[in-house]
Amino acid sequence: MPAARDSRGPLVYVSNEESTEISVIDASNDTLLGHIFVGKRPRGIKVSPDGKKLFVALSGSPMAPPGTDESKLPPPDRSADGIAIVDLATQKLERTLSTGDDPESFDISADGKTLYVSNEDAATATVVSLPSGKVMAVIPVGGEPEGVRLRPDGKVVYVTSEEENEVAVIDTGANKVIAKIETGARPRGIAFTADGSRAYVTAEQGGSVAVIDAKKHKIISEIRIESPGAKPMGVILSPRGETAYVTCGRGGVVAVIDVATNRVLRILQGIGTRPWGIGITPDGRKLYTANGPSNDVSVIDLSTGVVSKRISAGRGPWGIAIVH
Repeated sequence: MPAARDSRGPLVYVSNEESTEISVIDASNDTLLGHIFVGKRPRGIKVSPDGKKLFVALSGSPMAPPGTDESKLPPPDRSADGIAIVDLATQKLERTLSTGDDPESFDISADGKTLYVSNEDAATATVVSLPSGKVMAVIPVGGEPEGVRLRPDGKVVYVTSEEENEVAVIDTGANKVIAKIETGARPRGIAFTADGSRAYVTAEQGGSVAVIDAKKHKIISEIRIESPGAKPMGVILSPRGETAYVTCGRGGVVAVIDVATNRVLRILQGIGTRPWGIGITPDGRKLYTANGPSNDVSVIDLSTGVVSKRISAGRGPWGIAIVH
């Protein structure tokens, strides 16, 4: 277990899908501090708005990469499903909430009182009250829901559906789907601009990023990622919001998009083996990507666009969260 948090700088938390723990990295010197047990198959990971807790999606469903004969997989362990909560002061697992079958990703309301969870196997989004953990609503969305993001004003939440190639728009007041937005094939990640006017949604098999009018819930444009093998996965905006960074999975690159023009500025090469989860430091100087097949995290110096270091993590790094 890593030592309790001190004031040296940001800490980078990495969920490791093929193991039962998250890795902790000191961003001041990019060294691995240790691991924290959370439970089976950690994927989605996010820091609470007050910075005191770390939430991690856990799943008892067996991994099923593309091409897997699912009839031959072992049955899911539903007792392992849930959202783990880690106390960042002690760096220990505090408790696990029951939030539906096979949770993959989630988002937390700005006041820290509501959790929105995608349940991949169940094709639903679950609304959970915090801190009680009481399930307030279960909302049908498209098949294989993954990415979950609240618009900054908290009035709607977007949930991507890999199977339906669309985004479900949920009214958080009524807890009902009010619109569906067609995207490229297998949409994954979502990022909103700070003013909530636009959303950027990655499409893994579509090789593109959809730019969505987040007030009218309609696509404005589609940004093609012109790089061999690029499969857009994770997306994050820079702290000042002028740039979007997109991990491109098996393409091994990160695409840099100018938010003002919605054009690709450059492609950062040689990032790692299937970069997926992505995080950026508060000063906007470094990116971190989770590279599942190689069991490591890449550190990218954004002044040069070059990987400055690769850090061994756990097995199958999936998601990244940075505590300021």
